[in-house]
Amino acid sequence: MTAGGPHRHALFAAALCLCAAAARADVYQEPDAFIAEVFGSRPAPKLLWLTPEIQAQAGAILGHPPAQLRQRYWSDAHRSVWILEETGKEELITAGFVVAEGRIDHVRVLVYRESRGQEVRQSAFLKQFKDAKLGQGDRLDRDIDGIVGATLSVGAMERMARLALYFDRKSRE
Repeated sequence: MTAGGPHRHALFAAALCLCAAAARADVYQEPDAFIAEVFGSRPAPKLLWLTPEIQAQAGAILGHPPAQLRQRYWSDAHRSVWILEETGKEELITAGFVVAEGRIDHVRVLVYRESRGQEVRQSAFLKQFKDAKLGQGDRLDRDIDGIVGATLSVGAMERMARLALYFDRKSRE
Protein backbone atom coordinates (compact mmCIF):
# COMPACT_ATOMS: atom_id res chain seq x y z
CA MET A 1 0.00 0.00 0.00
CA THR A 2 1.30 3.46 -0.82
CA ALA A 3 1.96 6.09 1.82
CA GLY A 4 -1.29 7.73 2.90
CA GLY A 5 -3.28 5.32 0.69
CA PRO A 6 -6.69 5.23 2.44
CA HIS A 7 -6.36 8.83 3.59
CA ARG A 8 -5.44 10.04 0.14
CA HIS A 9 -8.51 8.29 -1.30
CA ALA A 10 -10.72 9.84 1.39
CA LEU A 11 -9.33 13.31 0.63
CA PHE A 12 -9.84 12.75 -3.09
CA ALA A 13 -13.47 11.68 -2.49
CA ALA A 14 -14.10 14.71 -0.28
CA ALA A 15 -12.63 17.03 -2.92
CA LEU A 16 -14.82 15.44 -5.58
CA CYS A 17 -17.93 16.01 -3.45
CA LEU A 18 -17.00 19.65 -2.92
CA CYS A 19 -16.52 20.16 -6.65
CA ALA A 20 -19.85 18.52 -7.41
CA ALA A 21 -21.62 20.73 -4.85
CA ALA A 22 -19.97 23.85 -6.28
CA ALA A 23 -21.06 22.90 -9.82
CA ARG A 24 -24.71 22.40 -8.78
CA ALA A 25 -27.16 24.02 -11.15
CA ASP A 26 -30.84 23.27 -11.62
CA VAL A 27 -31.61 24.08 -15.24
CA TYR A 28 -35.37 24.56 -15.56
CA GLN A 29 -35.25 25.87 -19.12
CA GLU A 30 -32.42 26.71 -21.46
CA PRO A 31 -32.30 30.42 -22.33
CA ASP A 32 -32.58 29.67 -26.08
CA ALA A 33 -35.73 27.64 -25.46
CA PHE A 34 -37.24 30.48 -23.42
CA ILE A 35 -36.54 32.98 -26.21
CA ALA A 36 -38.01 30.64 -28.85
CA GLU A 37 -41.09 30.08 -26.67
CA VAL A 38 -41.72 33.83 -26.43
CA PHE A 39 -41.24 34.62 -30.12
CA GLY A 40 -42.14 31.29 -31.76
CA SER A 41 -38.58 31.09 -33.07
CA ARG A 42 -35.27 32.57 -32.00
CA PRO A 43 -34.82 36.04 -33.53
CA ALA A 44 -31.39 37.54 -34.02
CA PRO A 45 -30.03 39.06 -30.83
CA LYS A 46 -29.57 42.80 -30.42
CA LEU A 47 -27.06 44.61 -28.23
CA LEU A 48 -27.56 47.42 -25.76
CA TRP A 49 -24.23 49.14 -25.22
CA LEU A 50 -23.85 50.18 -21.62
CA THR A 51 -22.75 53.78 -21.88
CA PRO A 52 -21.32 55.43 -18.76
CA GLU A 53 -24.81 56.78 -17.98
CA ILE A 54 -26.44 53.35 -18.35
CA GLN A 55 -23.62 51.69 -16.37
CA ALA A 56 -24.11 54.18 -13.53
CA GLN A 57 -27.87 53.60 -13.32
CA ALA A 58 -27.49 49.81 -13.72
CA GLY A 59 -24.97 49.93 -10.86
CA ALA A 60 -27.45 51.88 -8.73
CA ILE A 61 -30.15 49.28 -9.44
CA LEU A 62 -27.90 46.28 -8.79
CA GLY A 63 -25.91 47.73 -5.90
CA HIS A 64 -22.70 46.96 -7.80
CA PRO A 65 -21.31 47.78 -11.26
CA PRO A 66 -22.65 45.62 -14.10
CA ALA A 67 -20.29 42.83 -15.13
CA GLN A 68 -20.44 43.60 -18.86
CA LEU A 69 -20.18 46.54 -21.24
CA ARG A 70 -23.06 45.39 -23.41
CA GLN A 71 -26.25 43.45 -22.82
CA ARG A 72 -27.72 41.05 -25.34
CA TYR A 73 -31.49 41.04 -25.79
CA TRP A 74 -34.16 39.97 -28.26
CA SER A 75 -37.13 42.03 -29.35
CA ASP A 76 -39.88 42.65 -31.85
CA ALA A 77 -42.18 45.65 -32.21
CA HIS A 78 -44.17 44.72 -29.09
CA ARG A 79 -41.87 43.12 -26.52
CA SER A 80 -38.33 42.39 -25.49
CA VAL A 81 -36.65 39.47 -23.76
CA TRP A 82 -33.79 39.93 -21.32
CA ILE A 83 -31.75 37.02 -19.97
CA LEU A 84 -30.10 38.34 -16.83
CA GLU A 85 -27.93 36.91 -14.08
CA GLU A 86 -27.54 38.11 -10.52
CA THR A 87 -26.07 36.61 -7.39
CA GLY A 88 -28.50 35.41 -4.76
CA LYS A 89 -26.60 34.50 -1.61
CA GLU A 90 -23.49 33.02 -3.19
CA GLU A 91 -24.34 31.77 -6.68
CA LEU A 92 -25.82 33.20 -9.86
CA ILE A 93 -29.50 33.00 -10.69
CA THR A 94 -30.35 33.16 -14.40
CA ALA A 95 -33.80 34.49 -15.22
CA GLY A 96 -35.69 35.45 -18.36
CA PHE A 97 -37.84 38.59 -18.38
CA VAL A 98 -40.38 39.51 -21.03
CA VAL A 99 -41.15 43.24 -21.13
CA ALA A 100 -44.08 44.64 -23.13
CA GLU A 101 -45.06 48.31 -23.18
CA GLY A 102 -42.82 49.12 -20.22
CA ARG A 103 -44.30 46.40 -18.00
CA ILE A 104 -43.18 42.91 -17.14
CA ASP A 105 -45.28 40.45 -19.08
CA HIS A 106 -43.76 37.41 -17.44
CA VAL A 107 -40.63 36.14 -15.78
CA ARG A 108 -39.11 32.70 -15.41
CA VAL A 109 -36.16 31.37 -13.43
CA LEU A 110 -34.12 29.50 -16.02
CA VAL A 111 -31.12 28.29 -14.00
CA TYR A 112 -30.86 28.20 -10.21
CA ARG A 113 -27.52 27.46 -8.59
CA GLU A 114 -28.11 28.19 -4.89
CA SER A 115 -28.54 25.35 -2.40
CA ARG A 116 -31.66 27.01 -0.91
CA GLY A 117 -34.40 29.35 -1.98
CA GLN A 118 -35.61 27.52 -5.09
CA GLU A 119 -39.10 28.76 -4.22
CA VAL A 120 -38.35 31.89 -6.27
CA ARG A 121 -39.05 29.79 -9.37
CA GLN A 122 -42.61 28.97 -8.30
CA SER A 123 -45.46 30.69 -10.16
CA ALA A 124 -46.99 31.88 -6.87
CA PHE A 125 -43.90 34.04 -6.34
CA LEU A 126 -43.25 35.02 -9.97
CA LYS A 127 -46.80 36.20 -10.67
CA GLN A 128 -46.13 39.17 -8.36
CA PHE A 129 -44.00 40.67 -11.15
CA LYS A 130 -46.84 40.56 -13.73
CA ASP A 131 -47.51 44.08 -15.05
CA ALA A 132 -44.87 45.62 -12.77
CA LYS A 133 -43.29 48.77 -14.12
CA LEU A 134 -40.64 51.20 -12.97
CA GLY A 135 -41.79 53.91 -10.68
CA GLN A 136 -39.95 56.81 -9.11
CA GLY A 137 -36.23 56.25 -8.67
CA ASP A 138 -36.32 53.19 -10.98
CA ARG A 139 -38.00 51.18 -8.22
CA LEU A 140 -40.77 48.71 -8.96
CA ASP A 141 -44.24 50.19 -8.66
CA ARG A 142 -45.17 47.49 -6.14
CA ASP A 143 -43.78 45.57 -3.22
CA ILE A 144 -42.68 42.00 -3.82
CA ASP A 145 -43.48 39.64 -0.97
CA GLY A 146 -40.48 37.77 0.35
CA ILE A 147 -39.99 34.07 0.95
CA VAL A 148 -38.71 32.79 4.27
CA GLY A 149 -35.24 31.35 3.71
CA ALA A 150 -34.86 32.96 0.28
CA THR A 151 -34.48 36.65 1.16
CA LEU A 152 -31.33 37.16 -0.92
CA SER A 153 -32.75 35.28 -3.92
CA VAL A 154 -35.92 37.38 -3.75
CA GLY A 155 -33.76 40.52 -3.71
CA ALA A 156 -31.80 39.28 -6.72
CA MET A 157 -35.02 38.64 -8.65
CA GLU A 158 -36.33 42.10 -7.81
CA ARG A 159 -33.08 43.76 -8.91
CA MET A 160 -33.10 41.82 -12.18
CA ALA A 161 -36.74 42.83 -12.80
CA ARG A 162 -35.84 46.50 -12.30
CA LEU A 163 -32.82 46.11 -14.57
CA ALA A 164 -34.86 44.43 -17.34
CA LEU A 165 -37.37 47.28 -17.26
CA TYR A 166 -34.62 49.90 -17.25
CA PHE A 167 -32.73 48.23 -20.11
CA ASP A 168 -35.96 47.90 -22.09
CA ARG A 169 -36.63 51.62 -21.70
CA LYS A 170 -33.10 52.51 -22.79
CA SER A 171 -33.26 50.13 -25.78
CA ARG A 172 -36.34 51.93 -27.09
CA GLU A 173 -34.94 55.47 -26.81
